[in-house]
Amino acid sequence: METEKDNKKPTIAILHTGGTIASKVDYKTGGVIARFTPEEILEMFPELKEIANIKSKLIANMFSEDIRFKHYSLMCKAVEEEIKNNVDGIILTHGTDTIGYSAAALSFALENLNVPVILVGSQRSSDRGSSDAAMNLICAAKFISKTDFAGAAICMHENTSDDSCLIMPACKTRKLHTSRRDAFKVVNGKPIARVSYKTGKIEFLKKDYEKKEKGRKLIVKDKFEEKVAILKTHPNMFPEQFEFYKSYEGLVIEGTGLGQAPVGTPNEISKIHAKNLEAIKKIIKNGCVVVMASQCIFGRVQMHVYSDAIDLANAGVIPGGDMLAETAFIKLAWLLGNYKKDEAKEMVGKNLRGELNERILADEFLDNDTYS
Repeated sequence: METEKDNKKPTIAILHTGGTIASKVDYKTGGVIARFTPEEILEMFPELKEIANIKSKLIANMFSEDIRFKHYSLMCKAVEEEIKNNVDGIILTHGTDTIGYSAAALSFALENLNVPVILVGSQRSSDRGSSDAAMNLICAAKFISKTDFAGAAICMHENTSDDSCLIMPACKTRKLHTSRRDAFKVVNGKPIARVSYKTGKIEFLKKDYEKKEKGRKLIVKDKFEEKVAILKTHPNMFPEQFEFYKSYEGLVIEGTGLGQAPVGTPNEISKIHAKNLEAIKKIIKNGCVVVMASQCIFGRVQMHVYSDAIDLANAGVIPGGDMLAETAFIKLAWLLGNYKKDEAKEMVGKNLRGELNERILADEFLDNDTYS
């Protein structure tokens, strides 16, 4: 679907994948179902037509927990097609639960992006009075139409009121609340920009954002290795839990604190942990690339402080720095899908899309609810 073109306005393609933003309440069951079509969404939010020429296309109509790596390839191809058609920017509607994974996937797979690709979700279905869908969509469209930003990002509510949205970096944003409209926060970083819903004013909060550049050509690398997983460590683990991944190509261990896992044997009861370490060594020897991330969300992995982490590093576990576990998972799958294993092991610890920081500033923590 495409609106009547006005040459004075930019052109934005809205690509739909479903999720709560494309959902309505089914009053027969009381549950929420993904059912809105692109045409219905445009009819519900006519303000979009005042901001830009709108093209609308359906990729999928699904909740985000059902997305698989092959869906990322479909998204990439749809983005590539719209870029070839010379759109000024792209909005990709998406369920909030795994929007962070998809944002990271698009960020890695779409190299040299020269237009904004903004992923937008909503915490409340679009047919509810409390829905955040309209504001998130409209703020994303205003941001695309008024700025020189290029690259992938997420647009969601800044707080519980309807004042502003934040444009947040694709590889540093996490859903931290199940239902609040301001559920998304930037982890180990800052938002790119703030968009005022009422005035349309855009305030950049990061000065070093990626900008459009004449002549930059898109490169699509949309392969993701299927046999990659995340394993969350916890007390009372057994070697079988690690050995399960012996046939996998990649594994992100979500360790405790600075990057520990239960591999130490401080007493008789913990003797089984020696077998945990041997199991990790075994899967690495079998060719599995193992990366360590932290359960702490904020902060970075430092595997040369405590003895258990030192043993893991000596076994070949690669420190994941300050990457979110979800981002490390997507990055590892993408690297293993597009590069030789030795190259992937070398690149996983290098900053490619803003997913890794050399250092974390003191104000980049939970008290960054108000950005200045």
